[in-house]
Amino acid sequence: MEFLDLAPIAKVAGTVALPGSKSISNRTLLLAALCAGQTTVRGLLASDDTQRMLEALDTLGVKVEQLGDSRDFIVHGCAGNFPNKEADLFLGNAGTAFRPLTAALALSNGSYHLHGVARMHERPIGDLVDALRQAGCQIDYLGNEGFPPLQIKPGVVAAETASKVQVKGNVSSQFLTGLLMALPLSNRDTTIEVVGELISKPYIEITLNLMAKFGLKVEKKSWNEFFIPAGQVYQSPGEIFVEGDASSASYFLAAGAIAGAGRGGDAVRVTGVGSESIQGDKRFAETLEQMGAQITWGPNWIEAAPPSNGQLQAIDVDLNHIPDAAMTIAIAALFANGKTTIRNIESWRVKETDRLSAMATELRKVGALVEEGQDWISVTPPEQLIANAEIDTYDDHRMAMCFSLVALGGVPVRINDPKCTAKTFPTYFEELSRINKA
Repeated sequence: MEFLDLAPIAKVAGTVALPGSKSISNRTLLLAALCAGQTTVRGLLASDDTQRMLEALDTLGVKVEQLGDSRDFIVHGCAGNFPNKEADLFLGNAGTAFRPLTAALALSNGSYHLHGVARMHERPIGDLVDALRQAGCQIDYLGNEGFPPLQIKPGVVAAETASKVQVKGNVSSQFLTGLLMALPLSNRDTTIEVVGELISKPYIEITLNLMAKFGLKVEKKSWNEFFIPAGQVYQSPGEIFVEGDASSASYFLAAGAIAGAGRGGDAVRVTGVGSESIQGDKRFAETLEQMGAQITWGPNWIEAAPPSNGQLQAIDVDLNHIPDAAMTIAIAALFANGKTTIRNIESWRVKETDRLSAMATELRKVGALVEEGQDWISVTPPEQLIANAEIDTYDDHRMAMCFSLVALGGVPVRINDPKCTAKTFPTYFEELSRINKA
């Protein structure tokens, strides 16, 4: 197995230009494919997840042109009618591709085989399939009930079956995102009812915001009821820019809060996301601020520096609204005074790995006292971090990026399988090295 040994990092400072948001990139690609006309997508994330979506669109007959060596692409929309009505789609472990594509293809009157890596076949999709079946879609499980791989067949979407669908909200917000983006293709007045608590609400805000940019209006009557009027079609905005990834910002902001030297030139600034961002994960900075970090905002940037007294403080916080960035708070807890508890994060268990179990295991390797429950984790830092811990990353990009921050505690750390960061941030370790001022 490949590994990367990180030397202790005493100080960080500088500016990091963030790569494009994974969530925005893959949503935008699919919406651009579903609309009429051409859309220029600028600043698309270069990652495994977006590559899976680009490959899928190509297999489906959607023409996508890359503009030179840039991250700008022209998508030739198919107006909701994919040219290829039969396709085999391998989607790796890209949930942001698999879930919305399942919904869109189920309403596209074709035959499609969707599959991925072994971990993707362990990630639940039953709630989305149940909802699509209510709308008249035909979907079969090819392995375990409730999980990929899937076979989609032409369905019969009649008025009485398309008028209302129900979906559970407590497993993944991507199920609701897929329904919101795909159900306009049925051209029916449709109500989506969310059963139970809807997790990760800011990600639904991203979906609604992007749909509106493509001319599709959804009436959010509450977080448990959404109405999509009939007669709407996606229209190209002509050009759309992908924001920097707010989840990726969390690692550098946490680094600034832990090992920055102060405000201004000695702080860490991220660009591409700021006060005007549509991403909920920008609120990670607010959580750091609760721990005492000095946070400064601009419309397109955020800056983080350590607390004025130099010591982060432990917090007890519900982070259901930012589950991906919440992982970084678990690492920041290693540098805080007291026991930090993160609550309402059961969705960690159905991500790229069981992140609750993985975080607890690896945090203990560096000496932390860790308690965990079904939907919470508590972290008490050791008096001294254990040097030379070998961190397993579980083929999970966020595990690798999170635990790189252990080096800020003055100890070397080994990251196994560092290239798993290619899922969202292939150049992550280069950027971390660049702001290292030790």
